[in-house]
Amino acid sequence: MVQKLWAKVLLLALLLPAVARADEGMWLPLYVKRLNYADMQKKGLKLTAEEIYDVNNSSLKDAIVQLGGFCTGEFVSSQGLLLTNHHCGYDAIQTHSTPENNILEKGFFATTKSEEKTNPGLFVDILVRMEDVTGKVLEGITPQTSEVERAVLIQKRQKEMADAAKENGQYVAYVRDFFAGNEYYLFVYQRFGDVRLVGAPPEAIGKFGGDTDNWEWPRHTGDFSMFRVYADKNNKPTAGPQADNVPYVPKKHLPVSLQGVNEGDFAMVFGFPGRTQRFLPAAGLQMTLDQSNPARIKLRDTRLKLWKEDSDANPAIRLKYASKYASIANYWKYFIGQNEGMKRLKTVDQKKAEEASLMQWIAADASRGQNYGSALNDINQAYAGLRDYNLSSVYVNEAAYGTEIVAFAARLAPLYATLKDPKADKAAVQKATADLKDVVAEHFKDYNAPTDKKVFAALMQLYATDVPKAQQPDVFQTVQKQYGGSMQKYADYVFANSFLTSKAKTEAFLAAPTLAKLEADPGFKTWNSVYTNYTQNILPKMQANQATLARANRAYVAALRAKNTDKVYSPDANSTLRLSYGTVRDYSPRDAVDYKYYTTAQGILDKEDPTNPEFVVPAKESQLLQAKDYGRFADKDGTLHVAFTTDNDITGGNSGSPVINGRGELIGIAFDGNWEAMTGDLAYDKDLKRCINVDIRYVLWCVEKLGGGKALVDEMTIVNNGPNPGVGPQGSGSAMLNQLGDVDKMKVKTDDGQKTKIKKKKGKEKEEAAAGM
Repeated sequence: MVQKLWAKVLLLALLLPAVARADEGMWLPLYVKRLNYADMQKKGLKLTAEEIYDVNNSSLKDAIVQLGGFCTGEFVSSQGLLLTNHHCGYDAIQTHSTPENNILEKGFFATTKSEEKTNPGLFVDILVRMEDVTGKVLEGITPQTSEVERAVLIQKRQKEMADAAKENGQYVAYVRDFFAGNEYYLFVYQRFGDVRLVGAPPEAIGKFGGDTDNWEWPRHTGDFSMFRVYADKNNKPTAGPQADNVPYVPKKHLPVSLQGVNEGDFAMVFGFPGRTQRFLPAAGLQMTLDQSNPARIKLRDTRLKLWKEDSDANPAIRLKYASKYASIANYWKYFIGQNEGMKRLKTVDQKKAEEASLMQWIAADASRGQNYGSALNDINQAYAGLRDYNLSSVYVNEAAYGTEIVAFAARLAPLYATLKDPKADKAAVQKATADLKDVVAEHFKDYNAPTDKKVFAALMQLYATDVPKAQQPDVFQTVQKQYGGSMQKYADYVFANSFLTSKAKTEAFLAAPTLAKLEADPGFKTWNSVYTNYTQNILPKMQANQATLARANRAYVAALRAKNTDKVYSPDANSTLRLSYGTVRDYSPRDAVDYKYYTTAQGILDKEDPTNPEFVVPAKESQLLQAKDYGRFADKDGTLHVAFTTDNDITGGNSGSPVINGRGELIGIAFDGNWEAMTGDLAYDKDLKRCINVDIRYVLWCVEKLGGGKALVDEMTIVNNGPNPGVGPQGSGSAMLNQLGDVDKMKVKTDDGQKTKIKKKKGKEKEEAAAGM
């Protein structure tokens, strides 16, 4: 009886979205027609649902790629030309930079395809299809199934389904869980391993504002870079760059609009958001607020200051650490903003109130108590147990692995396992060492041992000071006994005697590796002590609580969805393809402060400060802006717009995502969120949540006017069809696209919801619009 009741409750939860209204969310495009389409039309969408997502015909999904597994990009030409963010391409740009030819500093745009730069290891994934496989994954699993048995069954089924979908290596496939394991979906991709750098503006443009402006509005950052995807002569993917590869011809590329945006215009962001935790219960939020974030902020702040100290003193070190610094700094500021936002918005208190309401709902019905009654109590007990070891876990990741020598030592773990295996023969050892060749080259390319030594001494000292003694690795006892507790003296010893601080010494070891020499190396011994302590003394204690938490979270999320039948819950982000939709919007974050929805090039000149590296303006850009040489990229108001804000729901991983208007045209590239809504990954704020986007016209201006890359702009499909549809008459597909080609002006009456009035272009007005004036 209980099993049948549980099945009915789960089925009800799965069906609820079909009848409820969508508000915020990062939505699976598979369900756009059923869940979102009517609401999207009201906001100004003119495409059909099939033009957004279709398995059998080309659609917008075919123009979107996941770049390297960490960012999003979009095709903007029939020759595989790809746009993404500057910070997404940062590592590739830095890799191709040298002190003699520092393209990170001066910028780069290929004038011919032969000048485009290969990036071994970089790939893009293009979605082929997604499928709901919940029934297959959960078949026969009931609330009585033990957590261990459940995990084994699900993992086995996920692998079997993914392996079958790969079709002997033709595709990349995986099955991901949604709603805390209540649903499962299969994703199948084509992976292209030949992705070449085409262009990027100078860092002074691509990172203008630096850490000061990061996560802030107003912004004046030209955060974009350009790549090209290559394929074989049959337009099929290759695992890496091949001499005879040719530009890939995508099934779909986005037309690029010069029209610009107005407040209230429809905006859709299509991309691969990384991770949100909006179902995190109050106890989890409290642990994040009290423990996790403060520790991350403290440790990252220490690392960044030491890196900056050496980078400021030596340009060569700055170049080596530029990408690493930007990556660590990005989320250092994010954690600060998230904690401030949680306190300001009383996020924990709001979640507690939601949980109290849920408990009342559960208590009102005996059957609910059977299925959900213990969920919140189990969650709170699990987090109470996790809090005892959570700090240790954070310090392993942010302190120990925050030092490059320890992180590098961890990469030798497979070789270590092989050397320890009595059954491993010489061929196995040779393979294990060969697998490390690229790892070694990658590590030492951007490594400076004296800098890492400073970081090692500082972070490991914090580890020894802040983490309970009983949870510390044995190596800290060695530091206490042999070095008088001085982590600096221990660092002196490690870096003077470890072969892991030198490429030549590491390669010499790999030429004739032995278990005795590896285990004796002080750098490797440090990692091994940290790793052994974590896996034997910390992780098992956490896993017991996490198993309880997994079961309780499933029931908690299912209960929320069953209770709140008037709300469609979008699943948490998990690096799968999603769309979010909304409008171009300004906002007022606090009393007497009102932000416009766009910024202009004048703001670049206003912020210019030659004495501050974050606000240097390249001489050529300054000259062009002062002369107001905007060309065809000027807005109708005569200025050059740089960035704009929308209320799209985004998170990390959406970086580089296209911002698309109601006709399916590219109007911008998403690159950031706003400081006032830094709690967005934990709780959505409908009033303050904003997506910050670089205006596509500023991107094109930088490419053509500043970078001399007119041929790249000419390669794109440039359109100037009239204003981006706002709230207006419902239409569909290509017919509406053609109709809107003659639109001149749209007036939106937001107070009474009246339909948009459309006026046709006439004579000179139409000619001026076509000329981009």
